[in-house]
Amino acid sequence: QRMMKDATQGSLIGSALEMKSFLSTVPGRVNQLLDALSNSDVELRVKWSDAKMIVEGIEKVANRIAAGIVLAALIIGAALLMRVETTFRIFGYPGIAMLFFLAAFAGGFWLVVSTFIRDHKARRKTRR
Repeated sequence: QRMMKDATQGSLIGSALEMKSFLSTVPGRVNQLLDALSNSDVELRVKWSDAKMIVEGIEKVANRIAAGIVLAALIIGAALLMRVETTFRIFGYPGIAMLFFLAAFAGGFWLVVSTFIRDHKARRKTRR
């Protein structure tokens, strides 16, 4: 009922003219957008208030993944070296392979402990 009261002949004609002018510019805008997409000229900018915190979190995860990959490479390398016969032995196994296994164990232990410590400090810091 309110719309019917506000809908005078003049306001309807004004709305129709605005719609006509808007629709007449749509094809040109669509062409510009498609040209920009085809030329790879489209750029997206996002403003985030917590961007620094998100980037720090992503860096933390990336560092942990990189450390895990290095440790996995040490373990795989040590496993491959187990088949190499040498005179240097630790616990009856090839010495270099055992050193790599020990390094991987120490690195993995350090990664787990440092992760728990840093996460615990971060949780305490956010609670304050």
